[in-house]
Amino acid sequence: MSKALELARHLETLHINNMYKNDFYWTWDKTDEELDAIFTVADALRDLRERNKSTRVFDSGLGISIFRDNSTRTRFSFASACNLLGLEEQVLDEKVSQIAHGETVRETANMVSFMAEVIGIRDDMFIGEGHKYQKTFIDALEEGYRDGILEQRPTLVNLQCDVDHPTQCMADMLHIIHYFGGVENLKGKKVAMTWAYSPSYGKPLSVPQGVVGLFTRFGMDVVLAHPEGYEIMPEIEEIAKKNAEKSGCTFTKTNSMAEAFKDADIVYPKSWAPFAAMEKRTKLYQQGDKAGIDALEKELLKQNAEHKDWACTEEMMSLTKDGKALYLHCLPADITGLSCEEGEVDNSVFDRYLVPLYKQASYKPYIIAAMIFLAKVKDPVKALMAMDSSDELRKKF
Repeated sequence: MSKALELARHLETLHINNMYKNDFYWTWDKTDEELDAIFTVADALRDLRERNKSTRVFDSGLGISIFRDNSTRTRFSFASACNLLGLEEQVLDEKVSQIAHGETVRETANMVSFMAEVIGIRDDMFIGEGHKYQKTFIDALEEGYRDGILEQRPTLVNLQCDVDHPTQCMADMLHIIHYFGGVENLKGKKVAMTWAYSPSYGKPLSVPQGVVGLFTRFGMDVVLAHPEGYEIMPEIEEIAKKNAEKSGCTFTKTNSMAEAFKDADIVYPKSWAPFAAMEKRTKLYQQGDKAGIDALEKELLKQNAEHKDWACTEEMMSLTKDGKALYLHCLPADITGLSCEEGEVDNSVFDRYLVPLYKQASYKPYIIAAMIFLAKVKDPVKALMAMDSSDELRKKF
């Protein structure tokens, strides 16, 4: 029996009907079985592709990507996912569209979606705005579909907002599942989600929030570590606490990076901006207060510089379990002595984990493809089985 067929049979046991014709905003919106389904389909699609089986479930159609912030991995992962399923990606560049001339979100949403099957949006720059924009966009499509403007209602995949980065955190988790040999081996593992120094400011909170909001569902003991003043959204902390209680693990906080790293099985040192500062930044942008924005940037850079000791050094890694914790990063990292003078991680540590880091990133195209697949394919089990038994190959030579 092929791996894909085995995974399809597992998928058959899951209750996932609500995923069809639905969107993916945050991981905590999904049930445990729905998350399991995404991991299962991602692995099945990867197996099929590795055996050169065609995974095209669309003969035509568009996947529209809207990136309101810079991106490399997520941008190409979305394009790869669309291509894997038979969709053509079309990038909506707001700078060269009529948005620059005052076109409304409602109009834009409908005009780009006549043949779109999926909309992928990254909007992570401003607290209180990213998720709001995604919701406004999809609400407009729902209305357009209801009114007969659109022949189909495209599904949304959150490619990162101000609250969560689900495609990243789901890819991280699938990497962890494979690294430790299965979900059953994760219970009791210690995860250190820690702030780390960066010479830049304004990095989104969505990765640490996504990590604590997801990893606590898998029976792992998650520690959130940061200097005083670098808190994340309190409502996400509450989600992590409830998840930990339900899964029988712990969610704790500390202001000591060393305490978080002590005996950790997994470390995720990553810079982010303080929640309160990001709220202030949003208000300043809304007011068009450039002087205020410049002053805030200087203030936050100065605040960051007070915590240069928050770095993933060889000494810090030696505190982890057997000195060999799995190092994670969403990339790009601020690498001391390579990409910057002082940063999140020592060059020697980063270089040692280069291969697993790239493997971590390699799961994202399949996670995104699985999200699209489960939202657009009515009978995903039948579709996977058909792909597995088909003689149609991806490579024709």
